[in-house]
Amino acid sequence: MVADNCTDATVEVAREHGVEVFESVGNKHKKGGALNQAPQAILPAMGDNDCVMVMDADSQIGAGFLETAKDKFTWDRALMAVGGLFHGEEGHGLLGQFQRNEYTRYQREIERRNGRVFVLTGTASVFRAAALREVAAARGTMLPGNPGEVYDTAALTEDNELTIALKTLGALTTSPKRRTVVTELMPSWKMLWAQRLRWRRGALENLGAYGVRAQTSRYWAQQIGIGYGVIALFSYFALMLIMLVSMDTWVWFPFWMLLGALFAVERIVTVWHGGWRARIVAALVIPELVYDAFLDLAFLKGVADIAFARGADWKHVEHAGAARKAVG
Repeated sequence: MVADNCTDATVEVAREHGVEVFESVGNKHKKGGALNQAPQAILPAMGDNDCVMVMDADSQIGAGFLETAKDKFTWDRALMAVGGLFHGEEGHGLLGQFQRNEYTRYQREIERRNGRVFVLTGTASVFRAAALREVAAARGTMLPGNPGEVYDTAALTEDNELTIALKTLGALTTSPKRRTVVTELMPSWKMLWAQRLRWRRGALENLGAYGVRAQTSRYWAQQIGIGYGVIALFSYFALMLIMLVSMDTWVWFPFWMLLGALFAVERIVTVWHGGWRARIVAALVIPELVYDAFLDLAFLKGVADIAFARGADWKHVEHAGAARKAVG
C-alpha cells in the first residue's frame, strides 16, 4: 500500500492487518507523485513478466479478478496490461443510482468491444513490469513527463494518461468481462462536479499533450462525440422550451413520440443487468437527461478552463479514498 500525506490512522491500521506500507517521502506532486515513488522502489528487482497491480484504496476487486488477469497474461505474452470493469457501490440515493447506471452502460460498451478499453481504470489494473519500465524510459522523449517516472505528474487523470502512453508504445491492453471492481461513488452533487470536471479536463489535456496521432485518433473522436452530444442535448432542451412558450394548444406528434419510446427502451435495455432500480430510473428518461446535462456542463467548464488558460487547483477535488493507493 502507498500512503501519501495520510492524516488519520490508515498506516497503523494497515500494518496491524499485515499490509506492507510504502510511505511517500517529500511528495509535492499529489497522487501521481506518490504513485511514482513505489514503482521506482520495486521495478528494478522485478522480472519482465512479473506483474504490478495498482488500485484505489476506495475500491474492492471482485471474485476472479486476479485469476482472470493471470490467465490473460499467461495465454497472451504480448499483452501488457489488464484493466477492470467498475461497478458503483450501493447507496447515495438517486444520485448514486445515476452513477451506477452510467457505469453499467460503460461496462456494456466495453463488453461489446470485446474488452478493447479506452482507459485502464485507476480503480484496479494490472501491468507487466516490463511495460512500466518502458513507459518510464520513454518519458521526456516519446512520451510527456519526466524521464524515469511511470506516471506523468502533470496529468490530472493519471490512469487515462498512462493508458495513452502504453498504446503509444504499441502495448496491447484489455478489460475482460470477469475483471470487476466495486468503486466508491460521489455522495453529493458538489463532489460529483469536482470529480467529473477533473476527468473531463484531464482527458482533454492528455490529448493536447500527445497531439493527433494514430494511437489517439479514437480518443479525439470520443471527445468530438461528447461535444456533439452536448450541443444536441441542450438544443433539444431549447427547442422543447421554445415550442412550449410558442404554442397556444398542446399538439401530439406521433412520430416523435414513437422515437421517444424507442429511446426509453434503449435506456432500459442498456442498464438491465443493474437491477429493477436501474430500470425504473432509466424508464423515467427525464431524470437521467438532467443528470447527463449536469455532466455536459462539467465538460463545457473543462473546455472553457483550457481555452482561457485557467489554472487548476484540485486540492478540493480528491476525496479521501483517492489519496491512497495499493500497489503490489
